[in-house]
Amino acid sequence: MKSVVRLAAIAALFCVLAGTASAQTAPAPFTAQQQAAISAASNVRTGPGIGIGLSVIGIGVGLGLIGYAALSGVARQPEQAGAIRGLMILMAALVEGAGIIGILFSLAIVFLG
Repeated sequence: MKSVVRLAAIAALFCVLAGTASAQTAPAPFTAQQQAAISAASNVRTGPGIGIGLSVIGIGVGLGLIGYAALSGVARQPEQAGAIRGLMILMAALVEGAGIIGILFSLAIVFLG
């Protein structure tokens, strides 16, 4: 246990030393115009990126819930497996369509700006 603590302390020391060394050799700061241009460019790309990520997460969660509900329904009533499968495919298509629309809107913001 002591060797792990010593190793962690040495690693922390190296991180601190590397941080101070890199801080001393940092390039000159940007001008106000350059910082404004950088922040404007990053704001244009940040929102659509978050939108795409949330759309993909939403698709995954939605399909997972649909699959769970379908499997639970088939487990309770195996004779209704065909009807449950058809409804599951319909709902999965609706969830995928809504998610793809979200992704397309986000990409339209990126490319059409």
